[in-house]
Amino acid sequence: MENSDYSTVARGRLAVLSAHLSASTDYSGAISSGILEYSGCSAAVPPPQNFKGSVTLIDERTGKKYQVQVSEEGTIKATDLKKITIGKNDKGLKLYDPGYLNTAPVRSSICYIDGDEGVLRYRGYPIEELAEGSSFLEVAYLLMYGNLPSESQLADWEFAVSQHSAVPQGILDIIHAMPHDAHPMGVLVSAMSALSVFHPDANPALKGQDLYKSKQVRDKQIVRILGKAPTIAAAAYLRMAGRPPVLPSNNLSYSENFLYMLDSLGNRSYKPNPRLARVLDILFILHAEHEMNCSTAAARHLASSGVDVYTALSGAVGALYGPLHGGANEAVLKMLSEIGSIENIPEFIEGVKNRKRKMSGFGHRVYKNYDPRAKVIKRLAEEVFSIVGRDPLIEVAIALEKAALSDEYFVKRKLYPNVDFYSGLIYRAMGFPPEFFTVLFAVPRMAGYLSHWRESLDDPDTKIMRPAQVYTGVWLRHYMPLKERISSAGVDKLGQVSVSNATRRRLTGSGA
Repeated sequence: MENSDYSTVARGRLAVLSAHLSASTDYSGAISSGILEYSGCSAAVPPPQNFKGSVTLIDERTGKKYQVQVSEEGTIKATDLKKITIGKNDKGLKLYDPGYLNTAPVRSSICYIDGDEGVLRYRGYPIEELAEGSSFLEVAYLLMYGNLPSESQLADWEFAVSQHSAVPQGILDIIHAMPHDAHPMGVLVSAMSALSVFHPDANPALKGQDLYKSKQVRDKQIVRILGKAPTIAAAAYLRMAGRPPVLPSNNLSYSENFLYMLDSLGNRSYKPNPRLARVLDILFILHAEHEMNCSTAAARHLASSGVDVYTALSGAVGALYGPLHGGANEAVLKMLSEIGSIENIPEFIEGVKNRKRKMSGFGHRVYKNYDPRAKVIKRLAEEVFSIVGRDPLIEVAIALEKAALSDEYFVKRKLYPNVDFYSGLIYRAMGFPPEFFTVLFAVPRMAGYLSHWRESLDDPDTKIMRPAQVYTGVWLRHYMPLKERISSAGVDKLGQVSVSNATRRRLTGSGA
């Protein structure tokens, strides 16, 4: 490398480090001024005991006894149940578990959740502590490599991510070619998938199945994706407004750079409000990882086939796109708007109890206690409102939460506010349209997806995911020639496909 190249790299590293130290100063000041008043966390929850042992199963169909080993974590191998059969044609017991309610397809050291106690930890660190004192990229490093970085490691990490924040012009052209009213999550899914085409060096289908055994190759894809995700998201946002994409800045923190691309209008001297940037950084931390959820499971499922990481993560983002997963905060806003005022809450509560209305933002598949992320976000909301103005719906939200948590109906069912209940109000107050909320979820979740991708590559138990099924169809039929078949009433068939008036007009012409 030429001396001038070394100087350029050195200046770049110093710029990133300076920006980080400056941001850290701003962040700590913001915290001390009340963005997050630390109120303790779930650190006192004791670790789980050792469950290792065995269970004896008695098959009442045959009278046989079977001993199944139980791991330290309290799991049994599903394949151990295959030996429980009643005869020659029985292939053994299967676990029927729709939605994976009680199935653990992986062992992971990344994230721990205790839904009964309201505990969420990244690599052992309580989420409340990380939200109070860390930055998103610091947390991303923790998720990826297992420990918080040293000062020099963080500087190298931030520099590497910033150096890969620009996206290929072809990706920007793809985004520009999409309709201006295209959903930004659809844009993000498409752009993430297209990245695999622009980085053939990272494709095992082209370079061989052993490609990702190289730590250097893995790490490059990690910083590429973390660097490019906010740039793609910002381009999708600007596309909605009919504005051209803005090049990223290497002299700002991760969240500041994201806001810069959204708001600078190309003015290179523009700098976002540091307090709002810190709020966004905390939101990114809270959304960075959440164990084996639908989209993370999709990422690991796809990655198990050996596909490139960009395709695996585009599939994960596609799963997050679903309204049952990433779009819940938009439903909360709609619900609060329909309630309208505090006076209407009792009527709404009764409607929920009578199953005539749906309560969004309460309850969670995992948490049977107050979602620890929701506690942090509730405090963040006041900080945002102090900067950009108070959203009148916050009063409705607070009153609704109070009413629900004092009502035996909700307490008995362990329905507590989740992360979506207040996050939508924050995003709306910050000026983001509802259709962009899930993108703000997806950008930081790339860190979680990538940490699971990386972990799966090193897991000796990783196999291509190929779940079993319980077949319930017709046992045997023989083929009949087309002319011998007759239509049967009550069988499924193609329904009436809608036809536009333009098509009807075309069909009236000759030769159509």
